[in-house]
Amino acid sequence: MSFTPEELREATTQLADTVARFARTEIAPHATEWDQAGEFPRQLYRRAADLGLLGLGYPEALGGTPAPYALRMPAWRALCRHGASGGVQASLFSHNIALPLVVALGSPEVQREVVPPVLAGEKIAALGITEPGGGSDVAQLKTTARRDGGDYVIDGEKIFITSGMRADWFTLAVRTDAASKGAGGISLIVVPGDAPGLSRTRLDKMGWLSSDTAHLRFDGVRVPARYLLGAEGAGFKGIMGNFNGERLGLAAGAVGFAEACLDEALSWARQRSTFGQPLVAHQVIRHKLVDMRQRICATAAWLDAVAARADAGDTSPDWVAEVCTLKNQATQTMQFCADAGVQILGGMGYMRGTVCERIYREVKVITIGGGTEEIMKELAARQWGF
Repeated sequence: MSFTPEELREATTQLADTVARFARTEIAPHATEWDQAGEFPRQLYRRAADLGLLGLGYPEALGGTPAPYALRMPAWRALCRHGASGGVQASLFSHNIALPLVVALGSPEVQREVVPPVLAGEKIAALGITEPGGGSDVAQLKTTARRDGGDYVIDGEKIFITSGMRADWFTLAVRTDAASKGAGGISLIVVPGDAPGLSRTRLDKMGWLSSDTAHLRFDGVRVPARYLLGAEGAGFKGIMGNFNGERLGLAAGAVGFAEACLDEALSWARQRSTFGQPLVAHQVIRHKLVDMRQRICATAAWLDAVAARADAGDTSPDWVAEVCTLKNQATQTMQFCADAGVQILGGMGYMRGTVCERIYREVKVITIGGGTEEIMKELAARQWGF
């Protein structure tokens, strides 16, 4: 799908407005309640699908709406800014880190079976890579899948899996070559959520309370060989490429959450009276607000630039390094704004139910998920040849 600059600006504005209305009416009023419940209603997937939000960026033939990053990133920012719940965002859109691998590597039959029901909000998809014995070191994963006739038999564990408790499909990283101890023996396979031998345990977390996160166990889980994504042993490359899209999404979300903190802090500062005048009348508070806005604007401009390069087809080492460092910049901006927001709200900022309090707890998972700050720096250094 191609746009003229004018068409892109209009489409971006219209989509962002639609997403903002959805977030303000369907998510924000319930965020605290859903945090307390530890989940959000499954019907929310259908409502998001009805607006076309779940299918953004996916092929039309599979029920999606092709859209460039330049269109998707502002929409993602709007969802996070006006919904202000990382838990809802993470689970409602967990398919965005699971399905791209199915679309890129799956057979047409598997694509038609898996993708359309998820984009319609009827099914939930999740990605399973991280294991209890190793987080960012994907090349050392131990979950195995051995061929047995027309099936693969899977044994192992995955942990910290978003949407893990109620996902209907898992895009799973497995080791199909037991003799290989590195990246070369890794493959990708789709696993139905109702497969015998798959068990799930809910995990309790610091933040993202409304997102169901699970520890998965695979004990002799049999999966038809047709669910293999791509060739055996080619999974590591697919995983690494998939991370770039995930990191861009995380960066956009972090900017949106930083904006949410600024919105709440500014509103509070205008309403709160101290020493006979509004809180915002104090120079020190105004300067905190300016510092928040300064970091948001700089990070948003960088996000737009990296997204434009992605839409132009840039996958160079320099672009990969930019994605990694942008993710760090965005999460640091989110962290700064969450901290400043809590400080401006004072005691109220420490209370459950405020946006800044929720985002203050949620920021750490975004600095870790998709690759920790330390891993991002090292990967960027390698791409730049430092």
